[in-house]
Amino acid sequence: MIQAANVRSRSRVRWWVAGLMWAAIAINYIDRTVLSAAAPRIQSQFHLSAVEMGVVMSAFFWSYALLQLPAGFLADRFGQKKVLGFAVVWWSLATAVTGLANGFKSLVALRVALGVGEAGAYPSNAGIASKWFPRRERATVAGIFDSGSKLGGAIALPLIAAMLTAFDWKLTFAITGLLGLIWFVVWQFTFSDSPRQHKWVNAEELAHIESDALTGQHDGARPSLRQLLKHRNIWAMCIGFFMINYNSYFFITWLPTYLVKARGMTMMEMGWMASLPLLASIVVEIFAGWASDRVFASGKLSLTATRKLFLVIGLLMASSIGFAAFAESAWVAVLLLCIAKSGTTVAASQVWALPGDVAPRNAVSMVAGIQNTVSNLGGVVGPIVTGAIVGATGSFVPALLFSSALIAIAIVNYLFLLGKVEPIGLDGTATQPQAREHSHAP
Repeated sequence: MIQAANVRSRSRVRWWVAGLMWAAIAINYIDRTVLSAAAPRIQSQFHLSAVEMGVVMSAFFWSYALLQLPAGFLADRFGQKKVLGFAVVWWSLATAVTGLANGFKSLVALRVALGVGEAGAYPSNAGIASKWFPRRERATVAGIFDSGSKLGGAIALPLIAAMLTAFDWKLTFAITGLLGLIWFVVWQFTFSDSPRQHKWVNAEELAHIESDALTGQHDGARPSLRQLLKHRNIWAMCIGFFMINYNSYFFITWLPTYLVKARGMTMMEMGWMASLPLLASIVVEIFAGWASDRVFASGKLSLTATRKLFLVIGLLMASSIGFAAFAESAWVAVLLLCIAKSGTTVAASQVWALPGDVAPRNAVSMVAGIQNTVSNLGGVVGPIVTGAIVGATGSFVPALLFSSALIAIAIVNYLFLLGKVEPIGLDGTATQPQAREHSHAP
């Protein structure tokens, strides 16, 4: 009875924090998706080839991928509040001025600037999750904040399509840039790096968080990049997420053009149809994170088996992108793309829990940055490769089949290269905390 009373009286500030993390990612993706929704108009206005448009779409990822590790290091060093707050302001301003682009070169430069700011989002969120949530809630919160990427894209596509019908595309960038500035004000007044420092967190919630969270940010020496790269799990996380992101970013780069040019949709039809895979994946990702946490908490599967099970289920779903290439009906193609995108998010709910599972306690954002650096190389090469394949063959079919083949590689990677999911020691080995793999204390 006493335990039940404590649970009832527990504050729930950590879920407010999860909401702020979700909102940051949603705005992040609204701002990066605007270009994709406007791509047919921009390509026509500036007379860009398919390859040039692919370069413009990938330019964001050049800086975004390269700055993941520095962003993670800075978040661990100076705190996620400062780093994420600064990042949101930077990328919001970069978005607002994108409407000033006047051709290929300026579009590339402004997309690179956008990537500089957005690099701080995911590494910071991974670090926040490790300090604000116990391990048995970490896949749930990962599913929540990463689902913001799908809602951001889903909102942007029909909204931008409607604005393109009524207004010039340049105004859209200025309006969307304001969203992050509003978020920043709320963030400054309602978030603190540590639950212990937050005035709204009561003793019961703090005990719950610290029962299984990485609460000590500066325990011991911070590991170097070389020390982290000695561990095979870091490599498996990077390789697998590269394959996932190659597929995932098709939905926010080439999907609108695919629906217009390959499936013959109008701009408004494209806006709604392109949003369906993203909307479906929101529900699926949150459910997958919650379900995996319930499976792990039940004690029926170890943390390692739970992570691998949900990764493989998600990737099998993601392979549907190859079947979409042969669908005769546009509706069937969209349905298969919904399944494929949902599959990438099932996997993502585990992918974003892994840094908190394996990283030394003072380097979670850094490990997340390493993983996201490599994964976003998929965002760099994906749009270019897709554009090159479409340009060479005049068809999206081989491009979608190639994406499906990469998913098969990801499955093999997570099954065999990813080892036991447990914290990494500074010498590159795994630590062996007592009952770490099977601890499910309430």
